[in-house]
Amino acid sequence: MPRLEAVSESRHAVGSRTFTLWGGHATVVAADRSGLNRAVDRVRRMTDDFDVTCSSFREDSELTRLNASAGKPVVVSPLLFTAVRTALRAARVTHGAVDPTVGQALIAHGFNPRLSADITPRVECVPGYAAIGLDAVASRVHVPRGVCLDLGATAKALAADMAAKAAVAAAGCGVLVSLCGDVASAGDPPLEGWRIRVVDDHRHGDAAGQTVTITDGGIATSSVGVRRGGGAHHLIDPATGLPATGPWRTVSVFAGSCVDANTASTAAIVLGGRAPAWLEEQWLPARLVGADSGVRHIGGWPTEGDDL
Repeated sequence: MPRLEAVSESRHAVGSRTFTLWGGHATVVAADRSGLNRAVDRVRRMTDDFDVTCSSFREDSELTRLNASAGKPVVVSPLLFTAVRTALRAARVTHGAVDPTVGQALIAHGFNPRLSADITPRVECVPGYAAIGLDAVASRVHVPRGVCLDLGATAKALAADMAAKAAVAAAGCGVLVSLCGDVASAGDPPLEGWRIRVVDDHRHGDAAGQTVTITDGGIATSSVGVRRGGGAHHLIDPATGLPATGPWRTVSVFAGSCVDANTASTAAIVLGGRAPAWLEEQWLPARLVGADSGVRHIGGWPTEGDDL
């Protein structure tokens, strides 16, 4: 997952702050240091809202209550409705490679300690995103009985996008936000752009990787080497209900938003050998690292640290 490197001096003094978040860390960088405190405050408020709304790991989250609705349509908050709609859009554009109905499969493979105790990993049928009903007029979501939504493939990236936009409005300058490695930018960047370190695990900035520079958009990385449980990784192939198998250890993607980048990086892990052709069809710059540590660049991703 990407990790932010130090940003060199620009016309205004750039400010940054890092804090613990969701088992990893978040970093907020403001193009003008005077706006940093306001930017951090907005990011913290946004991530708190996402946690209590979209977390699969909290008994009191709105998503948990939705999953317990026993097949009845539920009126949800605007934030949860947006998060579910975003997850379903990701499923559509990837033709089901990224599917929010993998919740039961994740539980079966031990990725929710709150629900996974004493469960033996097994194949779990993934119902498919078409089973989820949305009523935009009433802000209502229908999750059929026996289906468990998990928004992990898109909610964190959506939080990064929304937090960056909110932080710009508060700070009055360009802002870059990294939430556990999902990176989103908004507003005007420093003159030299935003420098981002792309590695397998955002918690270890000294790992092998690459530094790139962006001026807008977002970068996300999906990896089979982190968030492992019971010997398996957390990226489920909806076609099998099992952790995805394939040649890629890590896939990083640059896109117009962090959500689009994370959707594509997750899909690439699931698609395996078909991922390079799919990414090229989408015109998405990507960096793919194989299990053998070989690196492949797609769609204009720089071969050395450079601009995107």
